[in-house]
Amino acid sequence: MTGWIAIAGLGPGRDDLVTPEVTATLALATDVIGYIPYVARVAAREGLTMHPSDNRVELDRAVHALQRASQGGRVVVVSSGDPGVFAMASAVFEALEQHPEYAAVDIRVLPGITAMLAAAAAIGAPLGHDFCTINLSDNLKPWATVEHRLRLAARADFAMAFYNPRSKSRPHQFAAALDILREECGPDRLITFARAVSTPEQALRTVTLAEAAPEMADMRTVVLVGNAATRRIGRYVYTPRGAE
Repeated sequence: MTGWIAIAGLGPGRDDLVTPEVTATLALATDVIGYIPYVARVAAREGLTMHPSDNRVELDRAVHALQRASQGGRVVVVSSGDPGVFAMASAVFEALEQHPEYAAVDIRVLPGITAMLAAAAAIGAPLGHDFCTINLSDNLKPWATVEHRLRLAARADFAMAFYNPRSKSRPHQFAAALDILREECGPDRLITFARAVSTPEQALRTVTLAEAAPEMADMRTVVLVGNAATRRIGRYVYTPRGAE
């Protein structure tokens, strides 16, 4: 029996934002591996074994997936959003690099709708021109690196999307990020806080950097910052497609 791994994105939260490809692959799976709340989004059925695990054990999950697939399992490793955006796709390939004995395992990455794109669609088109995405967590990189990338992105006049802006363990860092943005972009730049996007708890709020406060974000929030040309049209926010 030949096993395989599919690394799947479950989208930002709403069931109808899961792609048909992911749904079809889950129907073939013998094993689902992932972070506890993401595994809980997959419907249980006969012949499917769930393997939920805690946060910050991504490499352990990835090795487990490789082991199960090498034994003939049809394994789906689930992430929210898109698995290639700050999620499990990179972890699986990192584990494969460390364990070349699993080189024969067939691995496929199934794209999903990441929270950044769902948030942008909910508010209009704030990422309509060049943009970049930065994970504000310093769990896997120094905070100095986060600050450096943030300043350079702002100076380059990118629209920006931020993941993991503020947690209970590091509430002060998002305040520092806002200070950097105000220094580099000025007080009038538009910033959107999109919390729990695509779920019944979705909340959208657009303010200027002068009005932005750290408490407006948590770990369920994606933060979108416009470039110098980003503007409001009624209740929508959009960035023109061109630049001077």
